[in-house]
Amino acid sequence: MADRLGHRKIFGVLIPGMNSVVEPELAMLSVPGVTNQTARHVIAPGLKTPGIAQVMELLLTCSPDALLLGLTTESAENGLQTLAALAEDLAEQSGLPVFTGSYASYAALRALGAKKIAVVTPFDAEKNAALVKPQVESQGFEVISIAGTAAPNLEAIAGASDAEIEAVFAAANHPDADAILQLGTALPVVDMVAGLEAQTGKTIVACNAALYWQALRETGIADAIEGFGKLLATTE
Repeated sequence: MADRLGHRKIFGVLIPGMNSVVEPELAMLSVPGVTNQTARHVIAPGLKTPGIAQVMELLLTCSPDALLLGLTTESAENGLQTLAALAEDLAEQSGLPVFTGSYASYAALRALGAKKIAVVTPFDAEKNAALVKPQVESQGFEVISIAGTAAPNLEAIAGASDAEIEAVFAAANHPDADAILQLGTALPVVDMVAGLEAQTGKTIVACNAALYWQALRETGIADAIEGFGKLLATTE
């Protein structure tokens, strides 16, 4: 018997235990007939995810239609490769499509036709230059500017103020950028995207918004979600 509240789709969402931003941001984007069922897992240095398979198995008992990994991994060495391998492994074990914050963001940029991009992160300049920029460019984009909030820890990332977020987007903005990409799933940006697009004059791909956009579109849900920027307002 179909779930009355999730009669269109049920998404199983896997989030690092300490991340307090992904769950409420995805909740902001919910559409009628689609529900998010969330489970938390441990994430250790080197992007190790001990026990995630067991957490996923418990999440599968509510019969989700897809799994969403609330992760962007460009700040770790070989982060995109590690994330792709994890997603592939979980897809094989579950038999479900698996979407991730990082790869959903790149799919969104491609759908928007963006090639030259500015990037916003919660990281410092050294990490942005050494790890984030080359990994983003490995996906076929030209990073023409990058700026971060240089948050010292996760608490500071999640606690970024509106003013700090507006400042880092202004710093990253570049006249030649086709779009602005925001990475770091713990940086709370989704509810500010529409305003930031107005301020910067650029389409913004926020990683958590992109994750939900891809999950919806790839599972046949084409609803336009208004108030969160250009990406989610499109029905393609």
